[in-house]
Amino acid sequence: MKKIFFAGLVLVFAFVLIACGPKEEAVDYSGVYTGYSWKGETSGVSFEEATEYIETTLTLNQEGVIEDASIDFKMKKGDVWISRLDTTANVAIDYSVTPVAATPGASYVAGSSMFTVSTAAMMSFYAVGVDSEGTVAVLLVDPITRYQFEIKLDQDFDYTRTVAEFTIGSGLIVPTKRVAGGALLSPTSWDDLAEKTFFNITGYSHVVKDTGVLQGVSNSSTIQLMLEKLGVTFVDGKPQTMDTDYGFFGLGGWAGNYEGISEYLIGKSALEVLSLVDWTNERYVPSINDQNQFGIDVEAGATVTVQDSFDLIAGASVRMSRESESYQKALVAAGILTLDQVIYGRF
Repeated sequence: MKKIFFAGLVLVFAFVLIACGPKEEAVDYSGVYTGYSWKGETSGVSFEEATEYIETTLTLNQEGVIEDASIDFKMKKGDVWISRLDTTANVAIDYSVTPVAATPGASYVAGSSMFTVSTAAMMSFYAVGVDSEGTVAVLLVDPITRYQFEIKLDQDFDYTRTVAEFTIGSGLIVPTKRVAGGALLSPTSWDDLAEKTFFNITGYSHVVKDTGVLQGVSNSSTIQLMLEKLGVTFVDGKPQTMDTDYGFFGLGGWAGNYEGISEYLIGKSALEVLSLVDWTNERYVPSINDQNQFGIDVEAGATVTVQDSFDLIAGASVRMSRESESYQKALVAAGILTLDQVIYGRF
């Protein structure tokens, strides 16, 4: 009985000591913090030597809640730094050209294109125009293969025909040019995709139409509906003259993708969101080497991220590990993480 009583006194005394002891001062996290990741970093390239980098800037309040977040991707072109998020473009259409398919695979050769495009990045890019004779020209960049697909139709075309008829093998939609490498699917022959349309190349093709200008378009839609979504107007089933226009479908290309990350972060605690990638996933452990570098020594697949990997990414299987590294380095600047806790991404 005495032992129990004594133990009780010890517990009470300990509680009093804790309650009356000096309190640890709360950390004030308020401020603006920036972190960087860059191409070649894991192979020894310095930030000053880099030609591409990602910059994450976080504004935190006193408790570490993210009040503002911005992410940018910079690329050096000659002596000029440009943002990959820049959505401006120069587009010209030569309606006299008949689109011809590119030769895919190891012996890649570009085909013939109606379009001349200059823009920072073409992921999820589209362009459209109708000339004075009613000829329709459309360009759509596929996020799966990273090829631009083109459609050329005259005024007398039956625009009640469905998207399902516009298979790659039909000749009605033509993959004319590869706009970037690192595709989720790299075709070696168009015969393998002959029965596919732009909207079902793989199961991930739903990113094209889940949101944005092409939302709701499916293989059962008419081609007129799809063109109307892109801004073409029709009178009595005939397309009307239209100046060249362009934009980004899905979430909006790189700019929309990064905006989505920022929107996710704002309002959350930086003390709780310590990464943009869920590194607790056991599949990633073998892909992180002893220098905390991800996907450098071994092939690493898509990562589970704040955007659920490819499914919610607009137009590209973004290597989120590099964005996550930049974010984590901003947390290092804020004193929330230390540099040895950062996972270095695959750039």
